[in-house]
Amino acid sequence: MPQHTFILNGKTVTVDVDDDVRVLWVLRDVLGVTGPKYGCGINVCKACTSHINGKAFNPCSVRVADLTPTDEVTTIEGLPATVGKDLHPMQQAWLDRDVAQCGYCQPGQIMAAVAKVHQARAEGHEITDADLDEIRNVCRCGTYVRIREAIKEGAAGM
Repeated sequence: MPQHTFILNGKTVTVDVDDDVRVLWVLRDVLGVTGPKYGCGINVCKACTSHINGKAFNPCSVRVADLTPTDEVTTIEGLPATVGKDLHPMQQAWLDRDVAQCGYCQPGQIMAAVAKVHQARAEGHEITDADLDEIRNVCRCGTYVRIREAIKEGAAGM
């Protein structure tokens, strides 16, 4: 079986899995990292949103063979370490705004929000309502108003 090496939440990992196994299943079933959730498996719901090299991606749609040894995958479990705190400011905003209802989509929502804030700042501006409209993560409970409020609050703390 082929070996695949990449960086996960700051640590180099190597897994023995077939090339076509999706990164989501490597994370959840092989490495025991369950923050990224399985929702649709076809890159639509975005419950599995994580970061690869600082940008949002959906591990359900990426083959493990597409990762290189220098690729850095960050999941919700590794997000606080990116700021050296127990909670990332976006996670704290989620708690402060009481965003979660069922909570299933929240790791993906938070990861998408952090990536969008970083993208906006790289483009030279703070996050706008137009930026928020581009976040396409699905929340079946419909907490979108609180999600948007928390993203703005979290961005202010980043």
